[in-house]
Amino acid sequence: MTYELVAPCHFGLESVLKKEITDLGLEVVQVEDGRVTFKGDEAAIARCSIFLRTCERILLKIGLFKAETFDELFEGVKALEWENFIPENGRFWVKKASSIKSKLFSPSDIQSIVKKAVVERLKQTYNRSWFEETGEDYPIRVFIHKDQVLVTIDTSGESLHKRGYRALASDAPISETLAAALIMLTPWHKDRILVDPFCGSGTFCIEAAMMAANIAPGIDREFLCQSWEHMIPKKVWYDAISEANDLIDLNIETDIQGYDIDEKVIRIARHNGREAGVDKLIHFQQRAVQDLSHPKKYGFIITNPPYGERLEDRNTLPEIYRTFGQRFRMLDSWSAFMITSYADAEKYFGAKATKNRKIYNGMIRTYFYQYMGPKPPR
Repeated sequence: MTYELVAPCHFGLESVLKKEITDLGLEVVQVEDGRVTFKGDEAAIARCSIFLRTCERILLKIGLFKAETFDELFEGVKALEWENFIPENGRFWVKKASSIKSKLFSPSDIQSIVKKAVVERLKQTYNRSWFEETGEDYPIRVFIHKDQVLVTIDTSGESLHKRGYRALASDAPISETLAAALIMLTPWHKDRILVDPFCGSGTFCIEAAMMAANIAPGIDREFLCQSWEHMIPKKVWYDAISEANDLIDLNIETDIQGYDIDEKVIRIARHNGREAGVDKLIHFQQRAVQDLSHPKKYGFIITNPPYGERLEDRNTLPEIYRTFGQRFRMLDSWSAFMITSYADAEKYFGAKATKNRKIYNGMIRTYFYQYMGPKPPR
């Protein structure tokens, strides 16, 4: 059976996710702010869960309709074919409701009415007056934008950024999905040098190493819909995991390095690298940004320097960015990419970026500054 699936992502990174989805051979239906809608069968749900690096979760689209009143919301939800997805003993609830620029705006009221409407539909279908809800979980997510109601069921459970390797985190870490998407926005590939001089938990380095070794991001975790055997047979999961295992290649040479001034943070990064199975591909070292150097040409810096949001006293930021810019300019023919919300980043870095891109990291507006060095000779 072919479904419409919705993949949410960070605002500003939809093009990266779209390419990932089309690279899996799937048809993209629509690209909107913060999400990509595409078509796929049960095998696509499994493969996307395991292989997509840049989306937050895979949602099963149940329906889309207009509603300006709670009556219209109730009738619209009740008209959807819930019995095709939720079995008689399924446990379902409205996990999240969001509303933007719409007449219906109370999340708790939206959640309550959607739940009632699903119950009424299933009562009629299954000819029951009440439901034990002792079976598998089917969390419903509802998004209302300009009175258009998108109703979905979450297939992922825990967000897909939780790969399973980051049991330990430094303060204010960048998410795995965001790190992967930012790497994909650069021309870096596995035979090029990559250095993160503010590596924190090691996320940029680990995501890059996983890409280099072709390790699927979801290979070591579970997904909520693995228990939906009436929709996705076990064999579909076995096939997808087998495909992922066959693609792994750890017999590669890499030059990926992560530095941080804090020794405790470097220990965390090393632990996370081991958990991800890529510790042999990364060199983590306690080193301050003023000691940033590398003997080779044409390398890449991809990093998330301090913002001053929670971590650093803002008074220290000018000196950090000034030193970073100075050390970068001493690297011959290198490129640098940094994500930060610090408004004076370019000023103190000492150079205007080749280009920058606005990206929302949660509710924080950040910019991805890109300083493009020359291409190496062929």
